[in-house]
Amino acid sequence: MNEILQSLNPMQKKAVETTEGPLLLLAGAGSGKTRVITARIAYLIEKGVRPFNIMAITFTNKAAREMKERVCAATQQGSDVWVSTFHSTCVKILRRTIDHIGYSNNFTIYDADDSERLIKQIIRSMNVNEKMFTAKSVMYEISNQKNELVDPETFAKEAAGDMRFEKIAEIYAVYQAHLKANNALDFDDLIFKMVEVFKNYPDILEKYQDRFRYIMVDEYQDTNHAQYVLVKLLSSKYENLCVVGDDDQSIYGWRGADIRNILDFEKDHKDTTVIKLEQNYRSTKPILDAANTVIKNNFNRKEKNLWTEKKEGEEITFHILDSDLKEADFISSQIAEAVKNGASYNDFAILYRANALSRVIEENLVKKSIPYKLFGGINFYGRREIRDILAYLKFINNPDDDIALRRIINVPKRGIGNTTVDKAAVFAQANEITLYEALCNIDEIDELKTRAKKIKEFTELMSEFTEYEKRHSVSEFIDEIIEKTGYVEELKIEGTEEAKSRIENIQELISKAVEFEKGNDDARLSSFLEDVSLIADIDALNENEDTVSLMTLHSAKGLEFPTVFIAAFEDGIFPSYRCVMDTDPNAMEEERRLCYVGITRARNKLYLTAARSRLHNGKYISNSKSRFVKELEDKVKEVIPEAIKFDKPQHATYKPMPKYVGSPKTYSNNIPEPSAGKPDFGIGDKVRQIKYGIGTVKEINNAGADYEVTVEFEGVGTKKFMAHLSKLKKVEE
Repeated sequence: MNEILQSLNPMQKKAVETTEGPLLLLAGAGSGKTRVITARIAYLIEKGVRPFNIMAITFTNKAAREMKERVCAATQQGSDVWVSTFHSTCVKILRRTIDHIGYSNNFTIYDADDSERLIKQIIRSMNVNEKMFTAKSVMYEISNQKNELVDPETFAKEAAGDMRFEKIAEIYAVYQAHLKANNALDFDDLIFKMVEVFKNYPDILEKYQDRFRYIMVDEYQDTNHAQYVLVKLLSSKYENLCVVGDDDQSIYGWRGADIRNILDFEKDHKDTTVIKLEQNYRSTKPILDAANTVIKNNFNRKEKNLWTEKKEGEEITFHILDSDLKEADFISSQIAEAVKNGASYNDFAILYRANALSRVIEENLVKKSIPYKLFGGINFYGRREIRDILAYLKFINNPDDDIALRRIINVPKRGIGNTTVDKAAVFAQANEITLYEALCNIDEIDELKTRAKKIKEFTELMSEFTEYEKRHSVSEFIDEIIEKTGYVEELKIEGTEEAKSRIENIQELISKAVEFEKGNDDARLSSFLEDVSLIADIDALNENEDTVSLMTLHSAKGLEFPTVFIAAFEDGIFPSYRCVMDTDPNAMEEERRLCYVGITRARNKLYLTAARSRLHNGKYISNSKSRFVKELEDKVKEVIPEAIKFDKPQHATYKPMPKYVGSPKTYSNNIPEPSAGKPDFGIGDKVRQIKYGIGTVKEINNAGADYEVTVEFEGVGTKKFMAHLSKLKKVEE
């Protein structure tokens, strides 16, 4: 134990030796927090605390495994320490206690697919419009309610007066009834039901309070309300609660994480000891200086300043390229040159704000034969929405492609199920014709006459597409498919973060088609599909472990690399367009924290890149450089390659990148006038929102096809809502 303590810096040592009472451990990026937690557990055991009475909670199974291994290496009694994720912890305890609330202890846990299937069945049984109430959007809202510990009855009361949420509340109630009848819990129920047991059965709670007398929670800044309540209940008897986190790395607000949990920890727990781990063991001084400079612009944070004993280091450079293609070429060229001089591919990571941005970069890496691995998702051409749209293109190009046909025949939903398709396939095989020919002769298949109308609508649509493709470009044809099938419209109605990301990917596919048309004399559909398939085939071969890492900034949290590129460092992309247009300072603060996370992923060298012109949804746009560049002050050297010709734009719609002027209006995309009517309330009116209660309308702004409404709620702050999907109702005073 003495050797372990001697290896720690003074603040780490203090954190290990502070064992009694509430402890807020503010652990900056790269400050060795896992090492401290491990040492703290070993120190408690050395002091005489039974391993049985120690609990450490993490967010991921991977983190839990790694911590358990470290604890076992640090102390012989490590195997008896409870190291687990939030959800695994709840499963273990519920297996012994859930019978108190009417479930059997051998309950089943539904995954997301199981839940979605059940919600679909409920929606159909209730004769609810499946386009207005998609299973995913309903599931998303139910999850939000559970994470706020709102049960169906309470949700129904809060939803009164809002037709959409009243219906979701009904579905929520039926869904929970089905789960209970099936003796099943979904993922969110694990914490929700654990809190229910503890609140309703004080004797059970006290039993586990006595069991877990010393509790440590990692990544506390990422906890949601339900997790906060669970930890509060378990630790309230002995108050030996150590939470470890970094408010500057709280980047998951969009999925329920509440930064107030860590910012208000001292208010919730009297006599809290606060210890800051500010010495960084990862990055060079120039990188840390940049991170500190950016994050100091946030107001909602605990003051801290990262520092390192590594005084030297390469300066950070910001490169402005002429286009997104040249940006991708610059990044891949830097990597190729470095590898040529002895570096490994796995020394490099390319980070970006949204998944759709990976497409141009991926293609350039392929052209240079640079192996890469995409994290946080599959490669661009393997994403579901891209495969769906490409399947339409493949089928129109080759109607004999039964695989493509089976993929698209019920996407989006048309009421043509697998059983119908299988029966048509049997008829096709018996008559030695293709599956599509069988569908075109549906009247001859007696057992499918009840499905004939829907199948005829599908085959007629395919005929229209076939004729349209002959007279239009590939990019125009993709637009036509999206329009006529309602594919994107369905995603808009779904309204989840995943759906928004999928729409961005489809827009990026259109950009790919426009780019292909400009660069190829032979821009036929067949040539486009060949180009795409070759890239996809090469991607599949990249299995070498020595690969460049591609991922979103969110996915990069917790990782580190010798060299990092942050691409598309532009207003409207990073920070995101929605955030740039948002007057709520909390939105920009979370985006700035994401910037801080990105910067601190780099150990030795950090490149920031931007493009003066990039394809977006098939059109060329020009964004101003990210406002974070100005916030970085003199910590970044701006580089403009000599190859850029300012007087000869590459494209007719090209505009030079405007200078940063600190205003959201520098983003150059034109915002169309809203097609939806104005809401029936105005600035200054009181409105009710299902989650936040009564607030005051502060702003109503044009947000493209709709109006964006800013509402201020007492004790919560300002929040944004879209009018056409409004959760707001005017309150008459």
